[in-house]
Amino acid sequence: MKESIYIIGEVAQAHEGSVRLAHSYIDALAECGVDAVKFQMHMADAESSQFEGFRTNIPFTDCSRQEYWREMEFTKSQWAELKAHCSSVGVDFIVSPFSIAAVDLLMDLNVSKFKIASGEVGNVLMLDKIAATGRDVILSSGMSTFADLDRAMSLLKTAHCGVSLLQCTTSYPTSLTQWGLNMLDEFKQRYQVPIGLSDHSGDITACLAAAALGTELLEFHAIFDKRIQNPDAHSSLTIYQATQMIRGVRQIETALAFPVNKNDNSGFTTVKTIFGKSLACNKHLEKGQPLTINDLETKKPAGYGIAPSHYREVLGKTLVKDIAQWEFLTENHIAHA
Repeated sequence: MKESIYIIGEVAQAHEGSVRLAHSYIDALAECGVDAVKFQMHMADAESSQFEGFRTNIPFTDCSRQEYWREMEFTKSQWAELKAHCSSVGVDFIVSPFSIAAVDLLMDLNVSKFKIASGEVGNVLMLDKIAATGRDVILSSGMSTFADLDRAMSLLKTAHCGVSLLQCTTSYPTSLTQWGLNMLDEFKQRYQVPIGLSDHSGDITACLAAAALGTELLEFHAIFDKRIQNPDAHSSLTIYQATQMIRGVRQIETALAFPVNKNDNSGFTTVKTIFGKSLACNKHLEKGQPLTINDLETKKPAGYGIAPSHYREVLGKTLVKDIAQWEFLTENHIAHA
């Protein structure tokens, strides 16, 4: 049986720089049924500068983007506590680094895998650093071309890293026309690695569709309330939505694991008899009358008269005895040559 779809709940900046809130997300997402909780490790001085602009406007924010990243930072001990918390509730701890310094810190924390955000696919320096660790890597395709992905995939495979690739559209929220579900099969054929969807639509449907198409990984952004002034709020699922989505994904998995064989109807024998029909006459007919199509009705259940599939064989046949209105028509009612 195919392994279960690996589901990742992405916290990103939904914790608003509060480590207590980050811990709350771990508990909430674990209760939803995710396999992993993912964070982003931002180290402002290492990854950003005064020239970095905001991707989206955050109301009532007067700091620079670099200062914003600084607000999102946790200490090494806080990261260690978050990792331990994930372990205690039975979910994997995954982090996207955005600098070499972050990769080094994550190695100190002995993480088992890395997630490469779409904007970092072209960061060969960081990819080489991660590839040298030999750890598993989840790569997000995002804004990458096939040339970008070919290079990154070759680099990671050459280093014998276990690689997974996520179809991702860098649009927040992602519209229906941008899901790119067609890429799931195309990536599978091209790279021969586990393929998944990183969803930013803010609704559960894209992940359900990907599950039905046979995806092996799913990633979604989570937030407690979409009214929070957060850059990813409208691209995220609420905890309630996440619970509904995961339940739907698991149901789809079960359904796909049990294909129906339309050549085997043995399990429906009794029901088929109950809902089946037998030929009957819709009026009183006397012995010697020939049967016409206007004399026939079909009535439940099956097996009490001639099967409706054989009605043409009785047309024109002569009755050998009277038949009452609504009585089942049997072989004993008709003359045989």
